[in-house]
Amino acid sequence: MYNYIVDSHCHLNLIEDKGCKISDILDNAAKFNVRIINNICTDIDNYNKINCYKSSVDVHIYHTIGDHPCTLNNERLPKNKDDIINFINNDPNIIGIGETGLDYYHDKNFIELQKKSFINHIMAACDSQLPVIIHNRESDDDMIDILKYYKDNNSNLKLLLHCFSSSKKLAEFAINMGIYISISGIVTFKNASLLQEIVKYIPLDLLLVETDSPYLSPTPLRGRINQPCNTKYVVDYIAMLKNVSRETIISETTRNFHNLFSRAQNYDV
Repeated sequence: MYNYIVDSHCHLNLIEDKGCKISDILDNAAKFNVRIINNICTDIDNYNKINCYKSSVDVHIYHTIGDHPCTLNNERLPKNKDDIINFINNDPNIIGIGETGLDYYHDKNFIELQKKSFINHIMAACDSQLPVIIHNRESDDDMIDILKYYKDNNSNLKLLLHCFSSSKKLAEFAINMGIYISISGIVTFKNASLLQEIVKYIPLDLLLVETDSPYLSPTPLRGRINQPCNTKYVVDYIAMLKNVSRETIISETTRNFHNLFSRAQNYDV
């Protein structure tokens, strides 16, 4: 049984950009029993901003490699599969691929580039056996089509829908396909009744928690800069929704993190 929390998705460079000191971020995480932080890459060209962070005595930092769909345009084309794999082969601290995916909310001008990039990331995952961290916004139908095709053709493909706030249709599809689902502080919002009902439905063995910090500070911290330490509020709220102990949510979500991100070592506390 695991007794520590994992923030499976945050952006340390963006938190630092808002004026927070990394040493303080890690100290705060340790105080709230967040012992592993997964620092997510959104721009391969700026990867050095991601991999420069060092673990502390109490908190271990891992990171990923990938391009966010909203970074793509006619001047910035998708990286190919081999480019992504080269990073993975040269950095054992990379534990996942992404974040990548589809976003039809912010810009619909580059949908085909988004799809190409997403598929390149999935193909790199098939070769490397690392999981894909997926961003999805207002693109459920295309997301289902792509994931079904590649999951049907590669049963070992490991997938994670991060910061889930999509439809019940996508949640049901993911659960049926054995795709992991990560929940952020959105679940604590007053207007998140649909997500709260979906969370009740997600099996414990497919559930992860995250902050997506510096964004989406949970209630009661709305309007403040989010940090990995605030994963505890997500844990507590999910425990309430599912009517189980917070220790159960901690143990199950941390177990799922290690099952999914097999490059990450168990962190003894």
